Amino acid sequence: MIAARSKNNVRVRLPDERWFHITEEHSELAGRYFEVLDAIEDPFVVYQGNTGECLAVREVEDGKYLVIVYKEIDAEDGFVITAYLTRRKRQLERRPILWQQ
Repeated sequence: MIAARSKNNVRVRLPDERWFHITEEHSELAGRYFEVLDAIEDPFVVYQGNTGECLAVREVEDGKYLVIVYKEIDAEDGFVITAYLTRRKRQLERRPILWQQ
């Protein structure tokens, strides 16, 4: 299992079981494992989720965004909940910004 560091310097794990679940639900992400980890470490914005999760967002092509939803359990550990691609930037922009480039 490989982990990434969030903008809060929290280790965010992406367990194999989670990656399998993500690619089963969002097959367009197959082959983008390292891109998902990179988006956690170097997003262009991080939004606050509805229940304490973080949404790291990075543009992957013109008008298309990779969104990584993850939870920081404490100051040292976190995990990826899901990831997906979207073109609905306005829905994301309604959320509070936690960090921005």
